[in-house]
Amino acid sequence: MSRRNKPEKFEIPPDVRYNSVDVQSFINRVMRRGKKSLATRLVYDAFDIIQEKTKKNPMEVFDQAFKNVSPLMEVKPRRVGGATYQVPMEVPPDRRFALATRWIITASKARTGRTFSEKLAAELMDAANNSGAAIRKREETHKMAEANRAFSHYRV
Repeated sequence: MSRRNKPEKFEIPPDVRYNSVDVQSFINRVMRRGKKSLATRLVYDAFDIIQEKTKKNPMEVFDQAFKNVSPLMEVKPRRVGGATYQVPMEVPPDRRFALATRWIITASKARTGRTFSEKLAAELMDAANNSGAAIRKREETHKMAEANRAFSHYRV
């Protein structure tokens, strides 16, 4: 069952400080219960912490972190004659960003630390340096895809 037509993509305006659509969509994902001003403050505080600790432009660290965390391959289940195979697929760019965002936020929440901003800053810096829980999640996803390469001819 698939839908007849795709819904049009919602246009997200760029954020106020860095004029970046990616940062704004990240803020939207951090947001809980519609509290956008709080989410914005948390993300900008995290960026200030990154600026302090690395002496680098936080946007560079943010972009590098997302480049490192974004998965290239993932597995999707496909039913073939009563058996479900995990078929490796390439990840489309918009889903790449969505997955990376989700993993970074989840990994930040799971960290030990004082404030969410500090945890987020630490996770983003780790991801930019190719370490941390979000990177492990991407490696796991890639391993799954690699392990199921035998089923790659069952394209979804």
